[in-house]
Amino acid sequence: MKNILIVYYSRMGHTARIVRRIAEQLEAKGDSVELMPVAEALREGVDWDKHDFVLCGFPVVYGTYHPNVYEFVRNNCTRLDHKPNAMFNVTVVARTPFKATVEGNRYMQNFLNRSPWRPRDLKCFAGKIDYPNLNFFDKKCIQLIMKITNGPTDPSMCIDFTDWDDVKAYADHIHELANQA
Repeated sequence: MKNILIVYYSRMGHTARIVRRIAEQLEAKGDSVELMPVAEALREGVDWDKHDFVLCGFPVVYGTYHPNVYEFVRNNCTRLDHKPNAMFNVTVVARTPFKATVEGNRYMQNFLNRSPWRPRDLKCFAGKIDYPNLNFFDKKCIQLIMKITNGPTDPSMCIDFTDWDDVKAYADHIHELANQA
């Protein structure tokens, strides 16, 4: 059994849902999991000594990560590097197979170019478009992006592109990584 910390950011709740699924799978395998929003980690700090493994999960919103993500990474890069670790991102562009790869996901590549932290393991998950729950501005922006990328634009649709079997498999992968450490 390993103590795993999952630090995450979630704007509308979908990344948090993915994090909860990963945590449930890890706990089912006997690991202890602590979930910590990145804002809490920044405000209160992290007790690094009580965790054997750190997983970070961050969504891409309008082509970038929230500033808190970069602040957390900058403030904790050395601590992250001294622990077995992994990171995943969540983005609707990962709905296509190539963009669901680390190499093909430009947002993951941008993160790696901009970040001082080099996660030891990386993963990209497809996200969700929830038009009915978007405000007017977000709805129009997402529709424009989807139109440009040949995605769905119907404002009445809620489309979850996440492969939940892949999320479960990734949790199993994290369990293996944590238990090899």
